[in-house]
Amino acid sequence: MLSATGWGTLAGGAALTAVGYGLGYGEAAALGVTCVLAVGVAVLWALPAPVLVAERRIAPNRVSRGDPAEGVVTLTNSGSRTRRGLRAVDRCGDRDIAVDVPPLAPGTAHELRYELPTARRGRVLVGPLRLERTDPLGLARRMRPYGDADTLLVRPRICPLPVLPSGQAHHVEGPVSDTADDGSLTFHTLREYVLGDDLRRVHWRSTARTGTLMVRQMVDVSLPHTTLVLDTRQRAYASEDDFELAVDCAASIAYAAARSHFPVRLVGETGAVLRTEGSGSDGEALLDGLAVVRRSDLTSVAAAFDGLENHRGGGALVVVTGTGDTRGLGAVDRVRRRFDRVTMLRVGADDAATDEVTGPGSDVRQLYVASLDELLAGWRGEAVR
Repeated sequence: MLSATGWGTLAGGAALTAVGYGLGYGEAAALGVTCVLAVGVAVLWALPAPVLVAERRIAPNRVSRGDPAEGVVTLTNSGSRTRRGLRAVDRCGDRDIAVDVPPLAPGTAHELRYELPTARRGRVLVGPLRLERTDPLGLARRMRPYGDADTLLVRPRICPLPVLPSGQAHHVEGPVSDTADDGSLTFHTLREYVLGDDLRRVHWRSTARTGTLMVRQMVDVSLPHTTLVLDTRQRAYASEDDFELAVDCAASIAYAAARSHFPVRLVGETGAVLRTEGSGSDGEALLDGLAVVRRSDLTSVAAAFDGLENHRGGGALVVVTGTGDTRGLGAVDRVRRRFDRVTMLRVGADDAATDEVTGPGSDVRQLYVASLDELLAGWRGEAVR
């Protein structure tokens, strides 16, 4: 109930009272009694619990790193007295955000808005909300929690990228998603007719059997597959900012492929991270998954390529790493011939960096980027190469 100032005032008042009475100093005793009484009045002031209804929401609850997000708290005074001296305190991650509440008359509501930190990726726990009532001198306070905690998901930043052209898809029958782009090469499945479909694709036998107009869905078996290896080792990056940029780059590449309904596979040195097959919501799922990727303490990235040795062949392989330790990156030579093209993205790199990460004569192209703008420029050149 007592603040640090309140405890100090109480201790000082008790000491002055004791010394004043003991040594016969009436002024000191009077001052001490006044301090003790002030603390008592402060406690009585803060004691009544406010009768309030509090609702909090996060707008929006998913943002890209660095984009604005707000906590919005609506307070309604459901009691019969005007409430003053209130302060709302919301826990956000590892720090508190405090907002003063103006006087609330009975039956009135007030909306509080405050910025939430979005500088780093991850799930940020917001709440529970606390309401503090303090006396005018700040000697005592009463705290009461309201509601449960919410979650703000801070996802990687992305930039619009083209999809790298590559060879055949892994699956002869094409993507398994019904949202895959229509093609003209291979029959995939039957589905119900929708307005605009080519009537030449109507499957009359199934239509007669089901009583519903059915059409053949054809797919293009040359849809590019993208395999991403994200190096999350701490020693691979010069700084935390370089690692964040590496995740942003991986997210941009993966989202570009998923947005076009192309399959994406994401792996790291600790194993598989995500895999999508080309459905309409894959891009959002990839961003959500990459929002919680953390750096590892492993010494080598070679294990990330172990699962790629059984790759059926084709598609693009993109390795995203930093400019620090390159241990294990040479393992890309074991699998590079199973892909149509291999690109290594060196993030936070200096153009003067000459670390040898692949074998002699390797055709693995290395692209150095220090920002998303550089990634966009370099990737466009890579797409037409």
